[in-house]
Amino acid sequence: MQAKASNPPDGGYGWVVVVSAFMVMGLTVAVLKTFGLFFVEIQQHFDGLASTTSWITSVTIAIFHLGAPVASSLCVRYTHRAVVITGGLLAFSGMALGFFGFNMVWMYVTTGFLQGLGISFSWTPAISIVSHYFSKKRALANAIASAGECAFAFTFGPFFQWLISQYGWKGALLIIGGIQLNICIGGALMRPLASSCLLEAHHSKTQTPPCKSASRTDEDKSSIIHKTFNWMLLKRPEFVLYAIFGILAAMSFFVPPLFLVPFSYSLGIDESWTASLLSILALVDFAGRLLCGWYANLHVTKTIHLLAMTITLISTSLMLLPLANNYVSLAIFTGFYGFFFGTTVAIHITVLADVVGMTEFDSALGLFMLIRSSGGFVGPPLAGLIVDMAGDYRAGFYMAGATLILSTGFLVTLDQLQQRKERGSQTSTKPEKSTLSYTSLHLLKHK
Repeated sequence: MQAKASNPPDGGYGWVVVVSAFMVMGLTVAVLKTFGLFFVEIQQHFDGLASTTSWITSVTIAIFHLGAPVASSLCVRYTHRAVVITGGLLAFSGMALGFFGFNMVWMYVTTGFLQGLGISFSWTPAISIVSHYFSKKRALANAIASAGECAFAFTFGPFFQWLISQYGWKGALLIIGGIQLNICIGGALMRPLASSCLLEAHHSKTQTPPCKSASRTDEDKSSIIHKTFNWMLLKRPEFVLYAIFGILAAMSFFVPPLFLVPFSYSLGIDESWTASLLSILALVDFAGRLLCGWYANLHVTKTIHLLAMTITLISTSLMLLPLANNYVSLAIFTGFYGFFFGTTVAIHITVLADVVGMTEFDSALGLFMLIRSSGGFVGPPLAGLIVDMAGDYRAGFYMAGATLILSTGFLVTLDQLQQRKERGSQTSTKPEKSTLSYTSLHLLKHK
């Protein structure tokens, strides 16, 4: 591979990469977001509790996050392209094997573990390579790429409902797995970029070109892979605060899509109308991502301030959603939640890049996803347990909203810490400037 300029191109083939990432996001996270359509079917088939069934989604989310550091490491050792293609094959395997549906443990292993690993190996390299291809337009590019999950979820809701009605939930899983093989096509379009290698940070210190040829030594590889797992980031208070925010956010983000369908059934809403709720959710989510990505690209407001505001709004909408008592009111509250969720997802990765810097971004992304996995693993089962205890799906939405409100406090603390450091750095430079100007005046006077 021939080395290119280390500066991100901010366009050109980068837009092809964005479209590829758009497709990968749709075939991974959109499937996860609409899996709530299978919730009731699987629960009834195995005659299980809501908390027991929700572990399928919980395992998927946990492995999705836990696999991120491994995916980041493999991207460095090989390429983003190779890892995404591998992820597509794993996602297909998880759904195809889930078709057999022997028991609940089998579902945990297949549609839980394998599907989660496939999503991780596809999502992580896709979002990472987009960030490397863009600098000035990074917020907009990330927003467009992440909007793929909304665009696909818009059609997946009614489509999956139709598949379940025609082929049963097992047949639907097999067909969805075949559709996910298209992840491999998206991965094939992700041309390796010299500056997307983690070698950039390593070679900038040794004053050598940012990327070597394909024949780089094993010593270089082990050095760079060590950087992928940069545990020293845990000593940075800014990263720790953002990681805690990520844990609390992950506890909440996957709960509403999981319980939206069962909640609508409890209100007596017809199945066909329920599927349309997921389409509404996806449509407003899509609009929220593009609008927030465009606004963030103007650099009018600090991204962390924008994120704190959107988190506050999404938590408020989750607290209001359980007040719905018919299809119209539920559709309105779902729309508010989906829009603010979209604005949040559009910028939270950009904020991570701002917190750690691009030289540590790949390492930070993998570590952030690893830490955040605890929230994704605990959130759905905890919400399911609360629902079982309360006997009402509304309790799950209240739990998600309260957790998000708590997460906002860590964003505010992070912002205050950054501002304090900025003021400290400005104060420390002032004496030097005053001393310099005094010395200059003294010399001029004697001349």
